[in-house]
Amino acid sequence: MIQIDDKLISEDVFAESFVCNLTKCKGVCCVDGDTGAPLDKDELPILDEIFPKIKSYLRPEGVKAIEEQGTWVVDPYDGGYVTTLVNGSECAYVIFDEKGTTKCGIEKAYEDGVVDWKKPISCHLYPIRVNEYKTFVALNYHEWEICNDACTLGKELQVRIYQFLKEPLIRKYGEDFYNTLCEAAEEWEKEYNT
Repeated sequence: MIQIDDKLISEDVFAESFVCNLTKCKGVCCVDGDTGAPLDKDELPILDEIFPKIKSYLRPEGVKAIEEQGTWVVDPYDGGYVTTLVNGSECAYVIFDEKGTTKCGIEKAYEDGVVDWKKPISCHLYPIRVNEYKTFVALNYHEWEICNDACTLGKELQVRIYQFLKEPLIRKYGEDFYNTLCEAAEEWEKEYNT
């Protein structure tokens, strides 16, 4: 683990390569899983506020799930907050393109200038999962076999996880943190020469 301020970063974030390969996986991470995407507490009112604006971007079954269950739900496994699911399967905010690839309805509305919030930070930061504790925050690489093609593409393009996630890491923690993270990655690279 590498420590920057109150954050402990798994060395996998420096060592592993990753670039989402939607042409291969079709965005199955938005469909598979036990629960919806993790949400920060401060994201809950944002989802409540933007739902009327993004409703037209969502599939009818997504809208129905949100209207019945709410814009977010409590995770039955750990008591955290997560996005609503359609029939216990895909995220209610998921839309599909003509090739069957998942997209985020929130992000599509953001790209069109309808809302100024891109999507939940946990989605934006994936494959990093953030765990917050009383005295520190842990940033860990979440390895999932459905992302094997992303790891392969990352190796081909020589892009490490922290590089692939530049935008969301800056969104969550700021430029200074990201610059320090890059310096730590360079030092780590020199030491381990991988």
